[in-house]
Amino acid sequence: MQAVEMSLTVIVVLVLLALVFDFMNGFHDAANSIATIVSTRVLKPHQAVVWAAVFNVVAIFIFQLTVAKTIGKGTIDPAVVDHYVVFGALIGGIVWNIITWYYGIPSSSSHALIGGLVGAAVAKGGTATLIWSGLGKALLFILVAPVLGFLLGGFLMVGISWICNRMAPRKVDKVFRRLQLLSAAAYSIGHGGNDAQKTIGIIWMLLLAAGVTQANESVPVWVIVACYTSMGLGTMFGGWRIVRTMGQRITKLNQAKGFSANMGGAITLFMSTLLGIPVSTTHTITGAIAGVGSTGGPRNVRWGVAGGIVWAWILTIPASALIAAIAWWFGRLVL
Repeated sequence: MQAVEMSLTVIVVLVLLALVFDFMNGFHDAANSIATIVSTRVLKPHQAVVWAAVFNVVAIFIFQLTVAKTIGKGTIDPAVVDHYVVFGALIGGIVWNIITWYYGIPSSSSHALIGGLVGAAVAKGGTATLIWSGLGKALLFILVAPVLGFLLGGFLMVGISWICNRMAPRKVDKVFRRLQLLSAAAYSIGHGGNDAQKTIGIIWMLLLAAGVTQANESVPVWVIVACYTSMGLGTMFGGWRIVRTMGQRITKLNQAKGFSANMGGAITLFMSTLLGIPVSTTHTITGAIAGVGSTGGPRNVRWGVAGGIVWAWILTIPASALIAAIAWWFGRLVL
């Protein structure tokens, strides 16, 4: 791929913009990791965000950069990437995150970024710029991730109910108050491992286009560290508007249910990251919470709330793509 001429200033600005998106990703999606442990009062909010942020960063030592490779090389044609496309993609993701955060809608930062890439690339070169094999996996997992989370969360809750059938409820709560800390840590590792890599992929895409690094070279260490750190900091500041929706409005949670939901979601994220598939942590935990709630009967899940969240999922990619296309056009005027 021929390098695109970019000034150092433009590269620095776009890297900083990518880190802003990464920070907002952690901020926006903090509720995914902490909603269960906050709503069940295992930890206070300020304790929970620190707990989640630490394990977001711990993920750097666990996962290879499989998701970053999918984003950086497997969603849009590398030949179409330039600073305008990267700018449009990031603005599309950031603006949609701000809108959904303001209204307390637990939408997907991941799909906002993918939508941004699609919108900016199509604005520049049409649909021929899209790599459908990579995009297809991400689109397929819009359905697979929440369904898998639903099934795993539900199965775990059924198993726990069977094992703890003769235990006193107070003892069960005491045990799972501790286990919830482990499940929240596992989910936060999965969150960091999948989501931070998406921004790594964007910055890597930019550096490849600018000729700063080559396709046969590894991602620079500073990019990896900066992205994981930005996400961790974003999580520490937390998106409190979304915690209530995720923690109690979908279904009423107790300690055992919170553990099952987090573990079901964590297993889904670990599997997806190992396969290099960018998935939505929001979709995953929503499915897991609904799955846990459904074990007590369909009436225990507020399907209307879940349905409203699903509409946000449907709108995220086209909405962020439209914003990104407009931002691509604007970027050509100012960059």
